[in-house]
Amino acid sequence: MNDRLEMLLEKFRVLERELATEFQKKQEEFFYEIRKKKIRFQREIKLEHKLLIINAFQYIRRARPLAILTLPVIWSCVIPALLMDIVITIYQAICFPVYGIPKVRRGDFIVLDRHHLNYLNFIEKMNCVYCGYFNGVVAYAREMAARTEQHWCPIKHARRVGDIHSRYKYFFDYGDGKRYRQEIEAARRDFEDLKQKNS
Repeated sequence: MNDRLEMLLEKFRVLERELATEFQKKQEEFFYEIRKKKIRFQREIKLEHKLLIINAFQYIRRARPLAILTLPVIWSCVIPALLMDIVITIYQAICFPVYGIPKVRRGDFIVLDRHHLNYLNFIEKMNCVYCGYFNGVVAYAREMAARTEQHWCPIKHARRVGDIHSRYKYFFDYGDGKRYRQEIEAARRDFEDLKQKNS
C-alpha cells in the first residue's frame, strides 16, 4: 500500500475513534450505558420516557389514511428480507471457508435495540424492529458481497461509485493490470485488518 493510502487509512482510524468518543458522550447525555449488549437507562429516565408515550390508538388516529394503506406493501418486504438473510447466511457458511474469507458476524450488522425505548408505543416499536432488521440485513449482505468481491474481483471502478463499501480501499486501481497480475493472490487473502479488529 502506498504512503498516501496509509495516511488516509490512519485518518480514517482517528475518525472512527472520535466517533466512538461521541457515542460515549451521547450515552452520558441521555443517561444510559451498554453492558454486554444490553442498554440500561437510569430509573428516573425510564419513568420520564413513559410520560412521552403516545398510545397506539392516538398514533393511528393521527396517521394519514394513505400512510395506513401503504402498510401491507411495506410489510410485504419482510419476506424477501428473511429469504435474503437465510440465503446469504448459508452462502457464507459454505463458501467463505473454501475461499479463506473471514466470516461476517451477523450481529454486527443486524442490531435490534430501539424497541426497548419506553417512549415508543407498540406500533413504533414494531416499525423500529422492521427498519433495524431490514437495514441490518442489507448491510450484512453488503459486507458479505464486499468480502466476496475482494476475493474474486478486487478492482476499483473507472467511474465514481456512489457509496463505497468497507473493502474497496484494498482494491487495485482501474487499469493497473500489471499490479493486478503480480498481487492478486495476496489481495485475495489480505484480511489482516479484520483479524486485528476481531482479536
